[in-house]
Amino acid sequence: MSQPMQIGALRTRLVLEAATRNGDGGGGASVTWTAVDEVWARVAPATGTESFVLDRIAGKVSHEIVIRYRDDVTLDKRFRAGERIFDIRAAFDPDGRQQWVRCLAEERDL
Repeated sequence: MSQPMQIGALRTRLVLEAATRNGDGGGGASVTWTAVDEVWARVAPATGTESFVLDRIAGKVSHEIVIRYRDDVTLDKRFRAGERIFDIRAAFDPDGRQQWVRCLAEERDL
């Protein structure tokens, strides 16, 4: 973030979700996602790619997501906006002032 973040730039409402793994008794597990909180965010696409995977074209877009500071944003969580899912790949406090959390996230299977 080269310039100071303005609170008005947080225009997208996202749901922060955490994974819960439930054993199936046979050595496997099912994963369910539970809402942790709703947050306002700035979501900006950074890069995108397309590839041919399993006889179909698969796309993914990397995004920079910025939210107000909270210490529970970790790589085992994700953001959701309706049907869109953003897997968190990195989350950090960009200036160490506990004002903002900058997340690098990936949206897949577009």
